[in-house]
Amino acid sequence: MHLYGTQNINDNGHLSIGQVDAIDLAKTYGTPLFVYDTALFRERAQGFINTFKNAGVKAQVAYASKAFSSVAIYQLAAEEGLSVDVVSGGELYTALKAGFPSERIHFHGNNKSLDELNFAFDSKIGCIVIDNFYEIDALKKLSEARQQRMHVLIRVTPGVEAHTHDFITTGQADSKFGFDLNNGQADRAFKQLQNHPYLELQGMHCHIGSQIFDTAAFSLAAKKLSDKMGEWHKESGFISQVLNLGGGFGIRYTEEDTPLQPAVYVDDMIKAVQQEIAAFSLPMPEIWIEPGRSLVGDAGTTLYTVGSQKVVPNTRNYLAVDGGMSDNIRPALYEAKYEAVIANKINDKLVNTYTIAGKLCESGDKLIEDIALPEAETGDVLAVFCTGAYGYSMASNYNRIPRPAVVFAENGMHQLVVKRESYEDLVKLDLPLTIRKEVNR
Repeated sequence: MHLYGTQNINDNGHLSIGQVDAIDLAKTYGTPLFVYDTALFRERAQGFINTFKNAGVKAQVAYASKAFSSVAIYQLAAEEGLSVDVVSGGELYTALKAGFPSERIHFHGNNKSLDELNFAFDSKIGCIVIDNFYEIDALKKLSEARQQRMHVLIRVTPGVEAHTHDFITTGQADSKFGFDLNNGQADRAFKQLQNHPYLELQGMHCHIGSQIFDTAAFSLAAKKLSDKMGEWHKESGFISQVLNLGGGFGIRYTEEDTPLQPAVYVDDMIKAVQQEIAAFSLPMPEIWIEPGRSLVGDAGTTLYTVGSQKVVPNTRNYLAVDGGMSDNIRPALYEAKYEAVIANKINDKLVNTYTIAGKLCESGDKLIEDIALPEAETGDVLAVFCTGAYGYSMASNYNRIPRPAVVFAENGMHQLVVKRESYEDLVKLDLPLTIRKEVNR
């Protein structure tokens, strides 16, 4: 059994998170329930930040909030001195409602609307990461009409293929994101932005994928972007102030995963950039990174209540829980793998192999296939580990299932940070039928 962060087995033989009994949390807040170990979030954040500090390199560590966005998580990120990146007007709105400093907000996205761009300017955010030529034109017109300056980065695809799932690889040439670094698109974008009176080009951004376990791909991406910085400087005298190398740092979901510590990723990035810019006699740029999953992924645990069971002789034992693909779509979408325990029987002998089935009306609604657990009974609490990234943020109301509550736990304290949806919440945006069928007279 692998436990994460502050997880432990308490005197009752129960799983505890943040020194709080998981069974007490389930009783207090109901299930399904997302529980975040905020001490682990803080530890990871400082691991990234301190590595840059110890190296004497100016940096911003931005929480990639698409992994999990809420008022409380933005406030936690602000407490730890992080920046944040947002990918929609909704995430930007939530960050601002949380009181997050707007100058530390970076806005991403391949199809930002004009309303979203105006919102970003109104909010005086720190940076917009430009993704395509359409956006360059829109930002030029917008900034000139408003006579307002905005820091921008050019997002590029460096042609680096990380070893990860096809659906979550974004740094290769065939991507919906960014300007290709190898076919001249990035150079065209640079020329269109260079010396613009309102769009202040700070440098480049890339993101090569997610759930990456080695540093080679990051180092290669850093080398390619640094070489392009040197090329632009040689041609035009441009000096990049910022080099944003994105995120994608892997976490452990199962024993097959072998993640590195934050310092290892960061150290290799720094060395790669330093080596390349030295060849061009350029000053060291400020390095930005964007950890998301690696901050919240294994800090999150989902608690479910066990319901029905179905035994298919000589085939499979199904163990059903009160959630499923409505709160964790990743197994169905990515074939993502997870580990779990029965939180109230954590010391009991593993005697059965189960497939954990959700309650959604889909045959593919399986959270975990073939996991060894103690004898399970209706009412037991199943704890699925490492659900903190892309669980709640991708949750849906499919089958009209209310989305779960979210709780933070730390130092024996716990706090509700997202309320559970009610049935009334499910219909609050619905309107009654008013168009009537024509009656023949």
